[in-house]
Amino acid sequence: MTRIRPRRHHLRSLRGKLTMATVLLLAIGIVAATAISLMGMRHYLIDSTDSGLKNSRTAVRNMGLTLDQIETLTSLASVRDQLTGVGGQGGILPRPESLFVPLDQHGKALAFGSIAPTARQQALARAVHDPAAVAASDAISDITLDGDPYRMTAVRLKDGTVIVMAASTKAVHDSIKKALKLDLSVGTGLLVMLAFFTMWGARQRLRPLEDMVETASAIADGDLTRRVPPRAGMVLEVDQLRVALNTMLQQVESAYGTRERSAAQLRRFVADASHELRTPLSAIRGYLQLYDKGMLREPADRTRALRRMNAEADRMGHLVDELLTLARLDQTPELRLREVDLSLLVRDAAEDLRAQQPERPVEVAADGAMFVHADESGLRQLVGNLLANIRAHTPPQAAVRVELERADGVVRLRIADRGPGMCSEDADRIFDRFFRSGGGAGSGLGMAIVLAVADAHKGGVTVETAPGAGLAVTVSLPCRRPAGAAVGTP
Repeated sequence: MTRIRPRRHHLRSLRGKLTMATVLLLAIGIVAATAISLMGMRHYLIDSTDSGLKNSRTAVRNMGLTLDQIETLTSLASVRDQLTGVGGQGGILPRPESLFVPLDQHGKALAFGSIAPTARQQALARAVHDPAAVAASDAISDITLDGDPYRMTAVRLKDGTVIVMAASTKAVHDSIKKALKLDLSVGTGLLVMLAFFTMWGARQRLRPLEDMVETASAIADGDLTRRVPPRAGMVLEVDQLRVALNTMLQQVESAYGTRERSAAQLRRFVADASHELRTPLSAIRGYLQLYDKGMLREPADRTRALRRMNAEADRMGHLVDELLTLARLDQTPELRLREVDLSLLVRDAAEDLRAQQPERPVEVAADGAMFVHADESGLRQLVGNLLANIRAHTPPQAAVRVELERADGVVRLRIADRGPGMCSEDADRIFDRFFRSGGGAGSGLGMAIVLAVADAHKGGVTVETAPGAGLAVTVSLPCRRPAGAAVGTP
């Protein structure tokens, strides 16, 4: 089976999608912040340029000069100083990086004193299509001279001459471009750093999910014991998912184990039944064939055949009952638990053995009441099977001793006989189903039922034996009632 492994570097993975989403959101934020900051910067710088043009226009308008009056000023140098504001405050014309040119009513550039218009002033004059309209309006407009951006306004003198003033905004645009490059480089660096740290952080946080995928793949390959391990720094939600998944996997493993045990028990039950029932069925079939062929002519033969068939039928019924008992015990049945006086139960079983074999010495050391929280029918079957084994596999004169004692919250029932005992190889197989020491009588299920009953009561069984030393079986049962169990209720 192919195991599923997590893809560690893939844009379609959850880690890649988280990184892309985070980087995209930051990119949108950086673009928005850059656009707003550059727009604000441009507005502030352009507004500063416009304020200078407006102040120059207002100064010229308030002085009420004509072009001739301006030309007849004391000297062109002092006039230029006044117009450009050099050496003082509040000049009527913009700074040296700005332009100004006087225009006549036809829009032609005029000389200023003895200074003829320059090429840039001629270009400024050509850029103004309607000088009168520009002078009448207080708006400041954008123009381009030889590829350089300018802000332009105009003012009408007292003699009708229009002076056009323009301030270069090339420095403003250069500053905005530099700021844009700086923002883009810093933003790109931030995005790269964010992508790296987001990918690294997502990998650390989502590594438990990769552990879950690997665990699920291992379980799909048959390793039901795998669990998702805890990791340091695991977020709460992922840890809760890990605990829930491990709990589910534990339940799945338990259910799978229960199913496997049930299937194994069913197979063993069918195998045991088919093996043990083959002999009596063959015997009954043989006698029926003899009868059908008319070979049982004598009444004695027919009586003997009928008796043998009844004996084999009884044997089959006994085998089926014991197999059903084992099957029920294998399925962890609901025991009818109540307070049972084990001492009284043992004395009753000993009396039954004396009645069946009066010549057998039976000694019981079980004085007084000794209660255990158990299923009474199961305990009677346990004690009955132990004494039935003694009755079937030991001489009638072999002594039997039954003891009861309580110690450390456990009741121990010990049944010992003075029979021939067993070798160690047979003692190791005494609880195997259908095992008969020396091929003796019986179904071979008695001790298996004893062990199953003890296990159902959370107890245990031990055996002590040796050839010629008899057999001693000790059954240990808890004498305390389980927490929450009600007396007399199943």
